[in-house]
Amino acid sequence: MAINPISKSRFASVPEALSRPLFVAARPQDLKAGEVLFAAGDAGDGCYLLDRGLLKVTVTSSWGEERTIAILSPGAVVGELSMIDERPRSASVVALNDCLLRYTSREAFAKFMATHPEAYQALVAILAFRLRQADDGLAATTFLSVKGRVARALIELAEYVGTPSSTGQIVLHEKISVADIAAMAGVARENVSRVMSEWRRLNLITGSTHYYCLNDIAALRREIGGERD
Repeated sequence: MAINPISKSRFASVPEALSRPLFVAARPQDLKAGEVLFAAGDAGDGCYLLDRGLLKVTVTSSWGEERTIAILSPGAVVGELSMIDERPRSASVVALNDCLLRYTSREAFAKFMATHPEAYQALVAILAFRLRQADDGLAATTFLSVKGRVARALIELAEYVGTPSSTGQIVLHEKISVADIAAMAGVARENVSRVMSEWRRLNLITGSTHYYCLNDIAALRREIGGERD
């Protein structure tokens, strides 16, 4: 199976022609960095459109281990699965930075879908994309080395919060913790710290607790194609 190093959430966005009428009368909601939009198991009483910021979608094991299964950027619809199957939330959603969302209730969603059946095609495309994301994540966890999984997480972060510099580096200005990278990569935090320390010595990455700088994206991509540790 080919492993995609980056999952582009723009493919999971509802076309504006559909999202605009669905959320035209939606209630705005601010979410501060670190705040929980909803938790796994909560009632699925509505869905959201992300206008600004980044969200992470997480699941947690019974022993408290967290895994980030997706990052959502502006344009993404959040919580649509519960609108379709009427079951509780399947995952938790947390703000990576300050976010602005619009909320529409289950009732408003149902009325919109009843009068806009073509919207279901867009929802099917979103669900298909997220299934492919899950397949890629499972393949990465199964087949990639620890270094490959950490590299994949950093490259994915580069897509969402990275800014290219004039010297060819990519700077991640958002405060990204080792725990965040570990949750995205599906490896223990101490293993992430070990890998990052090695890459700092090799000057593949630099930075501090407030930002990371990816100095050699090509080398990180090669780690994704490497052998298992």
